[in-house]
Amino acid sequence: MDQIVLQILNGLDKGSAYALIALGLTLIFGTLGVVNFAHGALFMLGAFCTVTVNRILNLGFVPEGATTQSVGGFNFGSPKETPYLEHWFGEAAGQAIVDWSVPLSILFAIPVMLLIGVIMERGLIKHFYKRPHADQILVTFGLAIVLQEIIKYYYGANQIPAPAPEAFVGSFDFGAMIGMDAGAIIYPYWRIVYFVFALIVISAMFAFLRYTTFGMVVRAGMADRETVTILGINVDRRFTIMFGIAAAVAGLAGVMYTPINSPNYHMGMDFLVISFVVVVVGGMGSLPGAVLAGFLLGILESFASMREVIEFLPGVNQVVIYLAAIVILLTRPRGLMGRAGVMED
Repeated sequence: MDQIVLQILNGLDKGSAYALIALGLTLIFGTLGVVNFAHGALFMLGAFCTVTVNRILNLGFVPEGATTQSVGGFNFGSPKETPYLEHWFGEAAGQAIVDWSVPLSILFAIPVMLLIGVIMERGLIKHFYKRPHADQILVTFGLAIVLQEIIKYYYGANQIPAPAPEAFVGSFDFGAMIGMDAGAIIYPYWRIVYFVFALIVISAMFAFLRYTTFGMVVRAGMADRETVTILGINVDRRFTIMFGIAAAVAGLAGVMYTPINSPNYHMGMDFLVISFVVVVVGGMGSLPGAVLAGFLLGILESFASMREVIEFLPGVNQVVIYLAAIVILLTRPRGLMGRAGVMED
């Protein structure tokens, strides 16, 4: 029982990332009809927003009169820098701000990712609205490679650690909480934080689309763009903003994922293909379907990664998502919650 609960938790953790990325992908496809293969790169850029903020918060200066370390009459090394945050706010407060750099990166990532999304849509994507999906895939995949190489050039090819705040370092005795033996299920705090964060973002997106005037117009435009345009509403501007919001969702998924998987320049590609499988399994254009499929496939992948399963079927954890996609699409060609007429022309 403890292994089952643990694998469900692991699946919800992976599924949170899949669901967030797939949610943004589906928003873009549902509003603009664009198959955006650069969406994984947006997840990667969000992670590097955290790296950037962490580096900025660690900037320092060499105090006047500081000397190098001396051993045996020889000086070596460089004088120790004093972080600006410690100089301005004191050592304790400065270290606390740096310690919380990952959550603080959200404040930096939201406007940055919104801007990147709008620039992408206005500068490139809008020219491919009426082009075949194959053209959209090629140009957005090329854009993803360009963004990946830019990050590699400026940040290097190695992983860059971005630790969670000290308050969330360590593990939580989940087994004791649900009435099992103490120590039966030990789960990292930050993975629980990531799952809760994903639920908040997903709920906020659904509430935004359902209960705000802006969201209602967007949903109406997704259903019948021509009629909404005839009513005098600038649908294109709203869809551009939605592209920016979708980019921000992917970026936030990357920001909070950095303590789980240290950022590297190819992490977007690692999630891209799986996220598209999630979108197709959930149903092209279906937001609830993308979220549902993200969590279901995450849990399935987690169970397939168990040692007992791998010993019985070696390598199944690498292909189980694709096998599940084949089975689901054979039985439900439109996906779990797909709509008639989407990509069927």
